[in-house]
Amino acid sequence: MPSLIETSALRRFVVFIVLLWALDLGIKWAVTQQFNYAERLNIMPFFDLILVHNKGAAFSFLASQPGWQRWFFSVTALGISLWLILWLKRTPSTQTLLGLSLSLVLAGALGNLVDRVINGYVIDYLLVYYPPYYFPAFNLADSLIFIGVVGLFIDFWQTEKAAKRDSEH
Repeated sequence: MPSLIETSALRRFVVFIVLLWALDLGIKWAVTQQFNYAERLNIMPFFDLILVHNKGAAFSFLASQPGWQRWFFSVTALGISLWLILWLKRTPSTQTLLGLSLSLVLAGALGNLVDRVINGYVIDYLLVYYPPYYFPAFNLADSLIFIGVVGLFIDFWQTEKAAKRDSEH
């Protein structure tokens, strides 16, 4: 009888998770090697590469605090990552959208966790804007988390819709 991990979404997506995590860290390393802090490179009329540091959470929430947020967000990210790993272990490999979505969130959480623990901040490098409006800079890890959460909502919606349909018959 195969073990739980052999039939789990974790086993199915572990290489994908590690590759995305490594890609995120590699891009952050490359940006820090090529850019000075706050230096911008215009790519399109609405998109720049930039090097900035975020000591807070999303949208620089709590970034101006004296430093406790580094460890608070690190412990939170570690806890969420462990919870996601357990969820992936318990998710059948056949639940593709759920497994993929959890994997994206996990890869992003791990990427930003490494940044926060090693540097004390998250490295952001993508800047989208339409002057005078600027979206806060973000990175691949943030994008993975966002896409993964959208996937979780879609999976939840599809599951609820199927459960409702099944209960009506």
